[in-house]
Amino acid sequence: MINLFWNVILWILLGLLGLIVAYILLVVISCLFADRHRVYDKNSKYFRFLLNSSTGLAIKLIRIKIKVSGLDKMPDGRFLLVSNHRSKFDPILSWYAFKKYDLAFISKYENFEVPIFGRIIRKCCFMGIDRENPRKAAKTIIQSVKLIKSDECSVAVYPEGTRNYGEGLLPFHNAVFKIAQKTEVPIVVLTVKGTYEIQKNFPLHKSAVSLDVIDVIPADRVKASTTAQLGDEITASMLKNL
Repeated sequence: MINLFWNVILWILLGLLGLIVAYILLVVISCLFADRHRVYDKNSKYFRFLLNSSTGLAIKLIRIKIKVSGLDKMPDGRFLLVSNHRSKFDPILSWYAFKKYDLAFISKYENFEVPIFGRIIRKCCFMGIDRENPRKAAKTIIQSVKLIKSDECSVAVYPEGTRNYGEGLLPFHNAVFKIAQKTEVPIVVLTVKGTYEIQKNFPLHKSAVSLDVIDVIPADRVKASTTAQLGDEITASMLKNL
């Protein structure tokens, strides 16, 4: 009886290992059909599945507990999501927590060079931005507008432009709010807490992360405001929450 028990356990473990290997092969083979240099305008549901499933597994392995508040404030339809930026984990946890909204992040080009991962996010309509070249950055804004207007994705961006390793917030690049103005959609204001500690906690300790939807600026008020006014308002609300 004891031998039978251990044989069953062994077969279960081998089965799980086989599923993991098969899943990894599926991801790798699928990514051969994605071009990490191409800007896609159609959100692939299949690659969204790969993105969300692989992210969910990673979150469990790293032992991250995500607490999300303010979901009752989320608007119907598409929107522009803006957030503070403290860690490379910020977008990963955000697209997973808000996976029903199919977020397409505006990201630095280096992220698309990451093996496998860079190809998956391309197929999910993520966009690169050149912060040093205003003309190229404007093209990214235009592409974001197209994605929202075609109802492919909601767009997410970090107004600070880069990770902030200190307290408070870095100065905003207010031009990103033009995405919401041109598409006449609301702006969802999110604050992220606890992601900066993940690297210090892993692998010995668990990590707790809070994602708080602190405000939703209606489309009519977005349209009636200047980008500078929106930047000041969002900065104030984020700092109050942080």
